[in-house]
Amino acid sequence: MANTTNIEDKAERKKVKRAARKKAAPKGPRTGARGEAKQKVKKLARGQSKR
Repeated sequence: MANTTNIEDKAERKKVKRAARKKAAPKGPRTGARGEAKQKVKKLARGQSKR
């Protein structure tokens, strides 16, 4: 991605970023699920109150 920190005008910055995105090589397919690194939340037993 192009470094756009020094461009003040929002429209100009957007144009530069979009051009850089178009020019970049396509990303490869995912090797794993998107959220596989997230910590899983344990389900509570049925009928048990939280507090």
